Amino acid sequence: MPADSDFLGRGWSFPPAFDNGSASVETASGVEDIHQSLGIIFTTALGERIMNPTFGCNLETMLFEPLNTSTVAYIKNMIETAILYHEPRIDAESIDLQQDNAQGILFIEVNYKVRGTNSRFNFVYPFYINEASK
Repeated sequence: MPADSDFLGRGWSFPPAFDNGSASVETASGVEDIHQSLGIIFTTALGERIMNPTFGCNLETMLFEPLNTSTVAYIKNMIETAILYHEPRIDAESIDLQQDNAQGILFIEVNYKVRGTNSRFNFVYPFYINEASK
């Protein structure tokens, strides 16, 4: 990432990791920091963070739900709202859902634009709709 993207911020990598050589915390910056932030938002349940109970997306409530038109619209709305409130560095331009019935995965693709640079990127998150397996 070029140095002019420093305004996007730098934070701890997720999951947190430490550099063995210097005992320092590994960090993420730029678009990678945004992708990690989206992953955190998607995997956090509402109310899970005591000091910020409205943070998260609540996707786990959709486990085992039938993937019909109303469920797809509801999931898209949940994701769009979570991004709007919790990731101010980007504007979500489109959210697409692709289902893989064979593996029980719902691929969530977020096409977004970074507000400061108008650069476009995408983030694909694999949401496992059938968590239990035989």
